[in-house]
Amino acid sequence: MLLDGEEWRKTLRNFQAEAWRLETLPQYLVPQEADEIEAFRAGKRIDPETYTSPYVEDLKRLRGEGKCKGRVHIVRRPLSEYLQFEFSRYYAPHVLSGEEIRILDVTDRANPLEGVEDFWMFDKSRVVLMHYEADGTQISRELHEGDPAPFVEYQRIALAESVPFLEYVKG
Repeated sequence: MLLDGEEWRKTLRNFQAEAWRLETLPQYLVPQEADEIEAFRAGKRIDPETYTSPYVEDLKRLRGEGKCKGRVHIVRRPLSEYLQFEFSRYYAPHVLSGEEIRILDVTDRANPLEGVEDFWMFDKSRVVLMHYEADGTQISRELHEGDPAPFVEYQRIALAESVPFLEYVKG
């Protein structure tokens, strides 16, 4: 089943304890980010300590409810322009607001999750496969109808092989 619109928003909102994502691409083409990317290219930066957005406020609400949201992003250096943008514009303030973001750098090593595509997993029981074109344009979101166990294992591997975002960017 494809998830879109309100059905997708409900999926993102209605988890019980954990929402977790694996990101594998060096860029995501999101039309809503076009102005922010242009500002980044022009040298404008945000202060992650004071930045707020609906997503940041939602992260704070989730933490207050005892829920967690996290992700691991698989990267290779040099980081793409998009990843540099994403790290400064989203990851830094999101970590400070409670999202558990980790980085799995596979520049000088084998990728332990080679061939695994992007996905969201909710409460280790509901998986949504994220389908993209090679350039990062989203094609669709599809509810996985099978056993979530392989995705739980992918999460275990990703968490074990990655480092916290703030540790990664400090070098």
